[in-house]
Amino acid sequence: MSTTETPPAPLGIVGVVDAVTAQLRERILSGAIRSGAPLTEAAVSQTYGVARPSAKAAIEQLVASGLLVRTAHRSARVVGIDPETVRDVYRTRTRLESAALRELSARRAVPGAAVDANAELLAMPAGPDPATVDPDLRFHTALIDALSSERTGRMYRSVLDEVRLCMAQVQGRKLLDAADIAAQHADILDAVASGEGERAAALLEAHLSSAEERLVEALSGE
Repeated sequence: MSTTETPPAPLGIVGVVDAVTAQLRERILSGAIRSGAPLTEAAVSQTYGVARPSAKAAIEQLVASGLLVRTAHRSARVVGIDPETVRDVYRTRTRLESAALRELSARRAVPGAAVDANAELLAMPAGPDPATVDPDLRFHTALIDALSSERTGRMYRSVLDEVRLCMAQVQGRKLLDAADIAAQHADILDAVASGEGERAAALLEAHLSSAEERLVEALSGE
């Protein structure tokens, strides 16, 4: 390496920042850190025993992913889930996933990862269960990943934390039955296998709209 080249950044801080970010993300998504709660660099630094720059970088990552919001001269806060946010998140998902289903249907390409994720849902006891969030999200992500488009995948993942937060809210309120989710997923995959792109997209829209409306109704009643 030439002596004039800039040396690479130390690797240690990357690991620390990612680890703190992952811990904070899990606590936000589980509800341990509630909507609207402030998250200061000082508090994160003290809680996790890391330097302030590492705490700041972790907070910035969560701001970028949509789990935290920051306004001028105020600490970052956990994003609030309100009806407007829910509608925007679910409709963004619908646009992206509907396009993916049309493309997959044209090739009759059923993603194996989606089949596997839905099999996990089918194996769960009937009834609402927060444990459905992970396989449910993996099912939907598999539709996007099956396109093998780095940019589409990156676009979808830019809203993934907000999607997960909404899904956790839905299942945390016991609004959807695992068996119903799996049955709707299976219908979507059947349409893809049959090459019926418009039917697959319509089934997806109904599937996501149901979760959207139930969560909006629950939030409006609080």
